[in-house]
Amino acid sequence: MQLHQTSKGLRPHRDVVSFVRRGERLSTEQQEAWDALAEQYVLDPPRAHRDTLPAAGETLDVPALFGRTAPLVVEVGSGQGENLVAAALAHPERDFLGVEVYAPGLAQTLVRLQEAAGQDGADLPQNLRMLPLDAQRALPQMLPSASIDELWVYFADPWPKQRHHKRRLINPPFLDAVLPLLREGAAFRLATDWAQYAHHMRIQLDARPELELLFPQGPRPDGDSTDAVPETMAMTGWAPRFAGRVKTGFEAKGRRAGRLIWDLAYTRVAEPGTDDGTAGEGSA
Repeated sequence: MQLHQTSKGLRPHRDVVSFVRRGERLSTEQQEAWDALAEQYVLDPPRAHRDTLPAAGETLDVPALFGRTAPLVVEVGSGQGENLVAAALAHPERDFLGVEVYAPGLAQTLVRLQEAAGQDGADLPQNLRMLPLDAQRALPQMLPSASIDELWVYFADPWPKQRHHKRRLINPPFLDAVLPLLREGAAFRLATDWAQYAHHMRIQLDARPELELLFPQGPRPDGDSTDAVPETMAMTGWAPRFAGRVKTGFEAKGRRAGRLIWDLAYTRVAEPGTDDGTAGEGSA
């Protein structure tokens, strides 16, 4: 960890992160769901110097976690759990890991699980877990290479101001961290309601040799947008709406504001120069 000199001595250097910790207070309903289900669904690994970082050497044994070996879907920034819970219920043959740092979002996901399971709790899904850590820094330590079958990033904070662009999630440090975790052939699905961020994502993702567009001829979304669409925005390469992505509050807010929804989908490929056909360990 780097140290910076100040008038009061040395202090730890704060990493650039894509999130800001907001209010952690839970509603009565959320607290009741937390008390009933957090032990089962919310992982609580030992922490490092920050509570969003795992302790050194902490890893996840995914087969032991779910009691089986199955395709693993990871959603980074799972929010209030709309997608995560719907997908876990619709696809019992897959395992789902939501990575989310906000306690109210985790708690609201538990509320959704309770509502889906009914009063007796007999229908609680067993194929869902949540990790309350910083995805960029935790996942490469805790998951083995080529262990993720599908990665979702939906409606991440666009950080629209120029001085905040370094805080956007889809930037080289995050991609360097997570792309080695995708198995060859894995899908990487993203969506945003901000045209400028969609343009930024295309620049970052199209440049990665580990990724190929799933829909290279896919047209741009139809209609006009109330936010500025960059003149150099790609005309093709956009994905249709993924059938497994439910309409969340973030998407509804963007729609009400008159913004278009931009979907992207990539597949993980072997990097140039690999001899055995498997995904490379490094990044471009």
